Amino acid sequence: MRLPNWLERTIERTAYRGLLLWERLESGVAFDLLDRQYRTNPYPLYRRLRERDPIHRSRVADAWVFSRYADVSTILRDPSHSADDRNRRRYEQERRRLERRGLVDPDQRPSFLRLDPPDHTRLRGLVAKAFTPRRVQELRPRIEAIVDGLLTELEAKGSVDLIHDFAVPLPVTVIAELLGIPPEDRARFRKWSDDLAGSLDANRPEILIRARQSRQELRAYLEPIVEDRRRAPRDDLISALVQAEEAGDRLTRDEVFSTIILLLVAGNETTTNLIGNGLLALLRNPDQLERFRREPELTENAVEELLRYDSPVQATSRIALRDFEFQGRLIRKGQGMVLLLGAANRDPAVFPDPDRLDIGRSEIRHFSFGQGIHYCLGAPLARLEGQIALRRLADTFDRIELAGEPEWGENFILHGLKRLPLRVGRTSRVAVGARG
Repeated sequence: MRLPNWLERTIERTAYRGLLLWERLESGVAFDLLDRQYRTNPYPLYRRLRERDPIHRSRVADAWVFSRYADVSTILRDPSHSADDRNRRRYEQERRRLERRGLVDPDQRPSFLRLDPPDHTRLRGLVAKAFTPRRVQELRPRIEAIVDGLLTELEAKGSVDLIHDFAVPLPVTVIAELLGIPPEDRARFRKWSDDLAGSLDANRPEILIRARQSRQELRAYLEPIVEDRRRAPRDDLISALVQAEEAGDRLTRDEVFSTIILLLVAGNETTTNLIGNGLLALLRNPDQLERFRREPELTENAVEELLRYDSPVQATSRIALRDFEFQGRLIRKGQGMVLLLGAANRDPAVFPDPDRLDIGRSEIRHFSFGQGIHYCLGAPLARLEGQIALRRLADTFDRIELAGEPEWGENFILHGLKRLPLRVGRTSRVAVGARG
């Protein structure tokens, strides 16, 4: 007999609290994903995990949680571990439970980000042909033009929300133009992106329902566009994906849609969070903001330090395909391994004084775009957008100050701000876009 949803949720909450208590008794620390403080500032918890239980058994997630740099690197570089969640030992049970409650689409397929070789190798190779570094660099003039247009609008307002007015529309415009999506549909694209990103670590049914609906709406929107590009290719990314071919292989229809959805979510959320998190970090460290203004040659290095300091992507995961021992811990086949990228990025064994922002820091080998065969394909584009956006913001406005309390989003994996109220202005008369 199926339990009522309210009773099922009550049992789940009670079980969750019990498992957290068990974790605390075992190790002195609990990996509580529902803690609001964790989602706004996870770094104190990361420090406790590294110091007290760096290979932590999470009863709630049925996973091992890794917080040290060396351990995260070892797991990410080991191709014997799986990125495919279907290998998780409780996957089918959890999937059926969510399907019964109408919280997931039964036809949903994983993107290549969550596949293993040989499927991952094949799909990534095909997509990479449509997403080359040369193509990314060719976007620089257009990105600069979009940024300068947004800065002009910011200057006219004076009081702004950097996320809504700048950090969101920049990557949405760039990825929509890459895909060939008309300007009038970009607001819908952003909503779909937000809903899908929110489902990555969602625990509330309403978020999962919204994500399912948005996925279905997005696919219905894309189907006629994909068919049109098959018949008459254009100079856009959807056409390139449809036409991508290697050794007689092509992306299937489902693979095209899952790849577009991946590019939409990853292309928007990562850059938005990089810009928002990065500027807030500079504002809270005014000495570093002033150095950033004085030394434009540090732009690329500064963006790498900002990525390390408050990563837009805080975690990824792998699944054990066999029983194995890791530093005295027995990890069972089918168990998850949560790799805390944000914790590894602040490991004092690798980064001296890791909680200090230092845009001149050398050898910033962070994990914000992952490592190994699943290293983020869009990293060059995110870096380029972040470099242009933060440099031009700092050069345009000699007055950038908080105008209220920043508001953080609820997503723990894609860590970023929902709102960043600012007052901006300038005393110099240098025109927007005239700074080289």
